[in-house]
Amino acid sequence: MANTSSAKKAQRGSVRKYVFNARRKKAMKDAVKELGKLITKKSAKDAVAALPELYQTIDKAAKNGTIKKNTAARMKSRLTKRAAALAK
Repeated sequence: MANTSSAKKAQRGSVRKYVFNARRKKAMKDAVKELGKLITKKSAKDAVAALPELYQTIDKAAKNGTIKKNTAARMKSRLTKRAAALAK
């Protein structure tokens, strides 16, 4: 438990940041799972159509600092590669 007032304030901020980060991560993971389902169903058009929304959620998480920029770039690259392979 925090003793000083500044530690209590930091703890409140930490909880608030945790909630925001958890919300961003959940949205990102849901978008990735949705794309994965579309890829396993072999629906190339739907998978390609879902990519912009996926990019948006990943970019928001990276902008916020929830995930690192390179992690976001790597995720987008790998998922795009999977969707493109399906389109061929």
